[in-house]
Amino acid sequence: MFSVALDITATDGTARAGTATTHRGSYETPCFMPVGTRGAVKYLSARDYEEIGARIVLGNTYHLMLRPGADVVEQFGGLGSFSGWNGLTLTDSGGFQVFSLDPKVDDDGVSFKSTYDGSMHRFTPEIAVQTQEKIGADIQMVLDVCTSLPAEPRVVRLALERTHAWAIRARDAHTREDQSLFGIVQGGTDAAMRKESAQRTVEVGFDGYAIGGLSVGESRAEMVDAIAACIGEIPLDKPRYLMGVGDPASLVEAVGLGVDQFDCVLQTRLGRHGTALTSQGKLHTKNAQFINSDEPLDPSCRCWVCKSHSRGYLRHLTQTGEPTASRLVSIHNLAWTINFMSDMRAAIEKGTFQQFRSEVLSIWG
Repeated sequence: MFSVALDITATDGTARAGTATTHRGSYETPCFMPVGTRGAVKYLSARDYEEIGARIVLGNTYHLMLRPGADVVEQFGGLGSFSGWNGLTLTDSGGFQVFSLDPKVDDDGVSFKSTYDGSMHRFTPEIAVQTQEKIGADIQMVLDVCTSLPAEPRVVRLALERTHAWAIRARDAHTREDQSLFGIVQGGTDAAMRKESAQRTVEVGFDGYAIGGLSVGESRAEMVDAIAACIGEIPLDKPRYLMGVGDPASLVEAVGLGVDQFDCVLQTRLGRHGTALTSQGKLHTKNAQFINSDEPLDPSCRCWVCKSHSRGYLRHLTQTGEPTASRLVSIHNLAWTINFMSDMRAAIEKGTFQQFRSEVLSIWG
């Protein structure tokens, strides 16, 4: 199994900046990864990913195995070739999607219905690995058990135990040396179980480690405490990935604890409804106050949308239901977030991260 090499180039407290190198390329950390669930980020193309500075784009195993099918993606040479994207790719095992569909779970795996046609399907840790090897992303994730929060301790314990057992099976099933495999830490918001899960996952041994099962109903404070309880158990020379988290306050808090990479659908979900992320907080383009505004969404933003389009124009597109509005605001939100990660990296390198964190939380906290 090819191990991801993580070279830490700067630290500021527990916040860290570095470069992670996979079999096929590298990415700077802290890193935000846009989510292309079905092989595309909604309203965007591979060319857009490159222009906004993305380095890794996610695909979702659950959706891709159902349509067009892992065999089809494999025939095209893998997810990157299939989508025309020359950067790096990562596939979530689909566990989160599966467990949001009220599946039948047992110690061996999970049975679930297709969201497309209602047909029944089966996932085991081995099938998840084999499916992702066909899809061919640079990084694949193990199949885990994700529970919504709050949850009873016995439910969290069962999810932890199954996730650990499945992690061992996934590692043993993994055969592609050109594809990295990340383990996933569970444990809900229970500090002791989080720490235990991290320790046991590290004992199994993976190329990188994800913190899963958060941003599923708990408060930000509870999420931060859960991260803090387990992150110290993850080796310093391995990437630390917080799954499904992307709001600016949570990003800066997690980076401050030592998290390296993130993904989230928030940026494009907000964009589709005309809400922009800016250095002064959320901006709702539908607001009447912007009808005559020639200002960009964010005067300090470096993206091409802000260089080319005014708030007044984007309000017009949003008000008239023009799909271009969703595309432009989504591009801005992703570019803004990627630049936000770059600014965090610069603050870590300068030793000014705590000042940066305070400023972000004063706006987004």
